[in-house]
Amino acid sequence: MTRTRSSPALSAHRTAPLPGARGELSAGVIAALRQHRDGLLPDRSAAARADPYGDDLHLALYVLYELHYQGFEDVPEDLEWDPELLRLRSAMEQPFLAALHADTAAGRTVEEVFGELLVEPVDHTGTVSGHLEHHGELWQMREYAAVRSLYHLKEADPHLWVIPRLRGRAKAAMTAIEYDEFGGGRPERMHSRLFADLMADLDLDTTYNRYLETAPAQALTTVNLMSLFGLHRALRGALVGHFGCVEVTSSPGSRRLAAAMRRLNAGTAAEHFYTEHVEADAVHEQLVRREVISGLLKDEPYLEDDVAFGADATTLLEERLAHTLLAAWQRGTSALTTPLAAEASQARETIRAQEARVDA
Repeated sequence: MTRTRSSPALSAHRTAPLPGARGELSAGVIAALRQHRDGLLPDRSAAARADPYGDDLHLALYVLYELHYQGFEDVPEDLEWDPELLRLRSAMEQPFLAALHADTAAGRTVEEVFGELLVEPVDHTGTVSGHLEHHGELWQMREYAAVRSLYHLKEADPHLWVIPRLRGRAKAAMTAIEYDEFGGGRPERMHSRLFADLMADLDLDTTYNRYLETAPAQALTTVNLMSLFGLHRALRGALVGHFGCVEVTSSPGSRRLAAAMRRLNAGTAAEHFYTEHVEADAVHEQLVRREVISGLLKDEPYLEDDVAFGADATTLLEERLAHTLLAAWQRGTSALTTPLAAEASQARETIRAQEARVDA
């Protein structure tokens, strides 16, 4: 593991600190990144022993994937392509992918998968958006936003990786959708910025990756799925299936969440994020099905199984996250590893410690 000097401009950019570990894998990865020493990495056999959906494996994966996004405080940027880190990451990806394949049905067609997704159920019992619309409390909405910030503050970024791997209709349509996601050239309208505004309305810290420390494993898996599919050209079909699933299901869910924000009097920006998605994603849903998916399968019909798998894997992990959130809330307890009030207190202590180091 080597270290090179970063440019002053990039070094001046504030990034999140590394999180605390949750087991053998994440402890080794975090220690290696903090001390810049490959020798601290766990053996790759540890990945095979880990729960493929568990906290330890998915925090370690999230941390390694983050090297391809904005990175972490005091972690050299050139470690993004460190071969030992990549070997360990691959060893963790394999059981995750194997579990996803084992837990989703094989041989499903794209028409079958998306036919199901396009049917909006009458009863939304058991969905997070349905619960928040009718019964959710403000503290539960704040927890939901904190969990979702892991993706929404990097919204659309994982999907950009697929664009160089597409051709013709699929590439043109995907680029058009991404242009909307990034605000149509206006930074204040980027969906990541709109979500930060939502968080401010809910009195949440808008710092990128601020709530990584508190997110349950089920939240980490949903973000890691996007990174996994996006970073591997061989999984481009799965990424398109994932993206299609998100866009098809987003508009109805966003409508319910906008209603929840109004009921809870959460704030104008909080409501606007979801009303924006009701309109935008209704258009995107048509584009992704008729142009991105159809265009991809016209060019590469052998990817149909992958597209179906990507959509089904997304549904599987979203259902696991929903179950985790709702089960905790029904008990009247936090779904986070550390409740927001305690987490805020810890954050103040961290800031004071950082300021003390600077003063010293």
